[in-house]
Amino acid sequence: METRELEGMVSVVTGAAQGLGLGIARELAQRGAKVILADLQLVKAEAACEKLRIKGMDVVAIELDITDSKEVKGFFSGIEQLDILVNNAGTGQKVAAISELPDSEWHRVIDATLTGCFYCCRSGAEIMEKQEHGAIVNVSSINGQNPAALVAAYNVAKAGVISLTRTLALELAAYSVRVNAICPGPVYTDFNKRNMAQRCETLGITEAEMIERVRSAIPLGRWGEPEDIARGVAFLCSPSAEWITGEIMRVSGGMEGVAATPPKRSRK
Repeated sequence: METRELEGMVSVVTGAAQGLGLGIARELAQRGAKVILADLQLVKAEAACEKLRIKGMDVVAIELDITDSKEVKGFFSGIEQLDILVNNAGTGQKVAAISELPDSEWHRVIDATLTGCFYCCRSGAEIMEKQEHGAIVNVSSINGQNPAALVAAYNVAKAGVISLTRTLALELAAYSVRVNAICPGPVYTDFNKRNMAQRCETLGITEAEMIERVRSAIPLGRWGEPEDIARGVAFLCSPSAEWITGEIMRVSGGMEGVAATPPKRSRK
């Protein structure tokens, strides 16, 4: 059943050119919100907007590098109304043990996944404080709650997003601004495909075997779809969740985390 509970609301979704971000943007727009798809991949975001507009959705694409503090401030300074902010943008990590993790990879992941979320939260909070209303949803991961081996930087970044969410929820409560986080489980987007390929190589198994291994570990018996995550985000943004803040909602088909211990690596 189609609902227009977000009619008239202005939303920003970061990392919205593809995958989970695009699914979230689509869901918010279907529910009546005007959605700004903010992404570093402007051409891809514009192409996505064209398809959504054909379906009657009010969307616009904006180029945004969330790792650039000045650019983030400039982007938000041009927004007069901000009812919903979904911080989805981030990056995965190249699979590597902590003992072999380069400085550059650590900083790349932390900058894009945690620091970028902070920059957007800071600017979004400034607008919403003045309005004295709004909803922020930060996209974390089940890795932020239960870390997986070989992706330490990603685990730490997503755990940081959870802590940032809870802190901001307390700071914005007096302004009637709600801040929550969502922790997706396995969704087979391009993001996850790259990670799965690296894990297959590490474990010496095929992609099909890896996909089935993950699927069988999910209590509900299937991989997630972007729509599964998007509906959870839309709920947290909606009037139905008006007394919910500081919550960390796992949407994972019942999966709590990946706890597999990797085998010994050959050392040269």
